[in-house]
Order: sequence, then C-alpha cells, then structure tokens
Amino acid sequence: MTDEIDVVVDARTRLADDVVEFVLRPVAGGALPAWEPGAHIDVEVGDVDGDRLVRQYSLCGDPADRTAYRIAVLRQPAGRGGSAWLHDRVVVGDKLSVRGPRNHFPLEEAPGYLFLAGGIGITPLLAMARRVAAGRAEWSIHYGGRSRAAMAYREVLADVAGGRLTLVPQDESGLIDLTAALDAVPPGTVVYCCGPESLLAAAEAACAARGLRLRTERFAPKDVDPAAVDRAFTVTIASSGSEYFVPADRTIVDVLLAAGVDILTSCEEGTCGTCETTVVAGVPDHRDSVLTDEEQAAGDRLLPCVSRCLGSRLVLDL
Repeated sequence: MTDEIDVVVDARTRLADDVVEFVLRPVAGGALPAWEPGAHIDVEVGDVDGDRLVRQYSLCGDPADRTAYRIAVLRQPAGRGGSAWLHDRVVVGDKLSVRGPRNHFPLEEAPGYLFLAGGIGITPLLAMARRVAAGRAEWSIHYGGRSRAAMAYREVLADVAGGRLTLVPQDESGLIDLTAALDAVPPGTVVYCCGPESLLAAAEAACAARGLRLRTERFAPKDVDPAAVDRAFTVTIASSGSEYFVPADRTIVDVLLAAGVDILTSCEEGTCGTCETTVVAGVPDHRDSVLTDEEQAAGDRLLPCVSRCLGSRLVLDL
C-alpha cells in the first residue's frame, strides 16, 4: 500500500480561467518520491458534504525536482466538490495529504510523438513535451481549449515546443483538426491524448482507422458496453484462501471493503488505477478506463472497483 505523504502548499497561482496551480512541498523536508511524465498523485481534498474525498491530479512540473510536486486543478462546476474545495479553501501554508505517484500513462520509447491535449488534459502532456524536447525524436503537439484565457500553460508550452505547437482556441479556430494532425505524422509515431471524452473518442476512431498506436488518459469513465451482463461470482484471496461472494449488484471493492479486506481504492470509477490488482486465476470482465487493450487482453490484472468476472470465480493476489 502506498504511504501517505504530508505536504504543505508552498505556492498557489491562477493559471487560466478556472485553473489554479498548487506547488506542494513535503512537511518533513527531504526528497519526494520520484516520478516520470504521465504520473499522477492522489490528493485528499477534505470533507465535502460529509465525505472524505480523494482526487487524482497529473504532475506537471519537472521530474528532476524532487523537492516539490506541481499540480493544476480545474474547477469542475458539475463535479462532486473536490476541485471547488481546493479552489475555495486551500491557501498557501495549508497542509494536505497525498499518495503516489502512480503512472498508468507512461511515455514509451518511440521514433516520434504526437500529443493531443484538450483543456486541462494538457497537464500530463506538458511533462512529456519537456522530456521529448530534450531528445531527438520527431514530435508535435496540438492543444485545444475553449479560449486562450482558459488554456493553462500556453506560454510555457510555446517556450518548450516553439514551432511544434499548434494552439487551437475553440472560439477562434474551432476544434483540433485531427485529420490534418494524424495524416502529417510519419510511421512509428505514438499518439498521446488527454482531454474530454469527445476528443478521446474521436482520436480513438481516427487512430484505429490509420493503424496508429494511441495512449489515452481519461478523467471520466468510458461508457460500459451495453451488452455487458452483471453476473454474480466468487472472489478468492490468494494469500489466505478466503472466499467472498460478489452479487450482481455490488462491486468487488465494495464486497471486500465491507469484509475488512485491505484494498486501496480512490475514484471507484475505473479511471485512476489505484486499486489495480493482479489476477492469479479466472477471466476478468474489464470495465476500466486505465488498462490498454493489450493489458486487458493479457488478463493478468484488473481494476476491482468496476471490473467483474466472465466466469464463476476470480483469484486475486491480495
């Protein structure tokens, strides 16, 4: 289980409309755990309507700087209150608890990269752009947002990317031209995309049509296949042999937590990867938005907050 780290808010900066950056330093001093581009941390955001919420935010600073974590938070008016709590209540000097970092969106080695960012989806891609800018790979980035005023890090990104950046404020230029962006990349290019579901779905369809490798990170869960059936099954804990019945209307995490099984969880939507668990036996029914198609096909892990079983029994490495 990942240990909690107590941090203090060292700086808070308004980056764009409804976007605030927080710089977090360890209360105890010393070096924070290392991270790579694409990583996120879990942030405990306090009591919201009586619930203690945990939210995930991408790290968008410099991985070489182990003295601080840097996150950017978009206020989500239709959210569950976590982002509003950070915007409205957290000031410089306040202490927070974080866990991680974790990385389910790693930057893999490739001869070329195309980054597609929509809105606050720029946060994990900024660190990636910095990394590839220091190397020899061919790359470019297309960054879309509602308006220039709503686009965080646009000046920083212009300095990093120069002529490789295509800025697409929707009120001036419409949406990112995926056809032009994807048709321009050479073979072997890996596409990284983060942003709203409309952009992700369009990128998935366009990349599949061209045979391009695509890595995505979602802030909201994908729709479950309408043909999926919620069946009851049994979960066995490999370390103890204990068995637990999971009815059709409950999740694995729900059942295990109620039984006192120690399992770390956070979003309970299949988007953060916190509860990822190794599968010892059985066939998972994957319903997450984290694992790649190849990782799901391997069947050796699942996210028990949303995924289920295609048979009658799963054995989990817990």
